[in-house]
Amino acid sequence: MGSVDALRCRECKQEYEPSLKYICDECLGPLDVTYDYGSIKVSRDTFANREKSYWRYLELLPIADKANIVSLEAGFTPLHKADRLGEVLGLKHLYLKNDSVNPTFSFKDRPAGVAVSKAREMGLKAVGCASTGNLASATAAHAAKADLPCYIFAPKDIEYAKIAQALAYGAEFIAVDGTYDDANRIAAQISDAKPIGIVNVNLRPYYVEGSKTLAYEVVEQLNWKVPDHLIVPVASGAMLNAICRGLEELAELNLVDGIDNARVTAAQAKGCSPIVEAFKKKRDEIVPVEYPNTIAKSLAIGDPGDGIYALRRLRQFNGYAEDPDDDEIRDAILLLARYEGIFTEPAGGVAVASLKRLVEDGRIDKDEHVVCYITGNGLKSIDAIEGLLKKPRIVKPNYMDVAKMISIAGM
Repeated sequence: MGSVDALRCRECKQEYEPSLKYICDECLGPLDVTYDYGSIKVSRDTFANREKSYWRYLELLPIADKANIVSLEAGFTPLHKADRLGEVLGLKHLYLKNDSVNPTFSFKDRPAGVAVSKAREMGLKAVGCASTGNLASATAAHAAKADLPCYIFAPKDIEYAKIAQALAYGAEFIAVDGTYDDANRIAAQISDAKPIGIVNVNLRPYYVEGSKTLAYEVVEQLNWKVPDHLIVPVASGAMLNAICRGLEELAELNLVDGIDNARVTAAQAKGCSPIVEAFKKKRDEIVPVEYPNTIAKSLAIGDPGDGIYALRRLRQFNGYAEDPDDDEIRDAILLLARYEGIFTEPAGGVAVASLKRLVEDGRIDKDEHVVCYITGNGLKSIDAIEGLLKKPRIVKPNYMDVAKMISIAGM
């Protein structure tokens, strides 16, 4: 299993024993899991016949005993070759990493599964999270599998489908009258006061490890080739940072080369785009958005915890940052659905709309191998496009009346 070496401060590099700790005592920087890479003996062939989930990369995940894994068999989701959408956009090699088909229908099954597994390994008696919706469902589902009580802290105005999903798994849903940042603050206070593993707070060093498998899988599915460009929807910045870290680990283990040529682009919605704004204005700090206003509610984190690190990654990987507005997002959702048969929530629309901008501006060449991350399912956010869809036509059950409605070109 994972050869966890220590928890290391991302800023001052101070190291600590692996424990329920997430902030550096010296500088208050975030802590990351580090591994003894010298003891990890893997090759490309190591993964060839393993289970089709993200746990296939268990040597690089922070669980010491396989018996503690809480698995819903998430991960190893399709890398969809988007020929029709690519033709529309003018790209020859466009791929969609479709995490909308995970067990709870978003990429959050990855970090939630790792964090709940770590909570079990640490002997914690309950788990929870602060969420904009998708993490609530993922944490609640894994908690149900692990037979652990689960507490969700989320803004009261998130999509009801996401609330219903978490409630169905048996979670205690605490709807906060405020923003995500308010919910996150309350969750952090609870994690300090009670023996609860809040997956994206006091379990965060382990939690973020799940998202780096999005890099591992893409590279393996491309026959161990690193894409030229990755388009990543961004909320807190943790997933983008984790994907970049995943690429670095693959290089560290001599599984790939050429990561220096990869570009990574951040996609945020216009109504909540503090990372994009900082990147475009060439600032080194993130100015929080006090009141997010976008249909992309799963990305609506006004004060992104990993924002500064996502910003650094964009510069390290020579990427871009784009912030399409709600109309562009809606158009992109329908474009993806009608050309590739994938129905995404607004976060995926943000990624596709950002990709479209980059191509139109000439910042992506037609011959590049491009991967666009689709992180959540559209059935969770139907209200985002409801007004754009045709109303079903009601007819009598009469063949002639129905036949008149059906027009097929060439027939």
